[in-house]
Amino acid sequence: MADKNRDGHGSEEPEREEPIIRDKRRIDPETGKVREPQGEEHDLAHEELVDVGPGEEESVLSDDDLDILSGQTTADQLAAERLADLQRVTAEYANYRKRTEANREIERERAIGDAVKGLIPVLDDVERADKHGDLAEGSAFATIAAKLRTAVERLGLTPYGEKGEPFDPQVHEAIFQQPTPGVTSDTVAEVVETGYRLGSTVVRVAKVVVATPA
Repeated sequence: MADKNRDGHGSEEPEREEPIIRDKRRIDPETGKVREPQGEEHDLAHEELVDVGPGEEESVLSDDDLDILSGQTTADQLAAERLADLQRVTAEYANYRKRTEANREIERERAIGDAVKGLIPVLDDVERADKHGDLAEGSAFATIAAKLRTAVERLGLTPYGEKGEPFDPQVHEAIFQQPTPGVTSDTVAEVVETGYRLGSTVVRVAKVVVATPA
């Protein structure tokens, strides 16, 4: 019988070298488990790469998913980590909002303060005119003075400094001290120049005469 590996002339057919196919995917498509690495040194001369089919790129798992599949991380641990991250970001945002609102209020008071400082000398003139009886009730000047005082009060500017109140060097400027019998502590005897506050900020201190114990 003639040898099947021989051609008509009696020569042998050369054996064909089959390509070596290695599946490099990290997840076993049949079991869904993570494969253990088999070493990084391979002879790639006859290897074929496994192409990802259409739509399979969307099913690529993240590192967290791979950790869950490999048993290194549980779903509860991952959820706790995500919750902690969310709480930290929420707290940081809340602190940022508080700082922004506080800075906005400070800038608002500063801007209004710069505006009303130019009106304080006018208010001084109105007060002096009122003390001298120049603002008769029902007169045009009295009406203008009332509108001016109402406008600055709406901006938050309020006067302070009254005769008889305790002297406070933080908000009062003593221009004269007068020993007075019967006085047991430093007291405002006379307001020479009214002080003004804008919210919690003193725009101008009140200048006063201080009655001191004799």
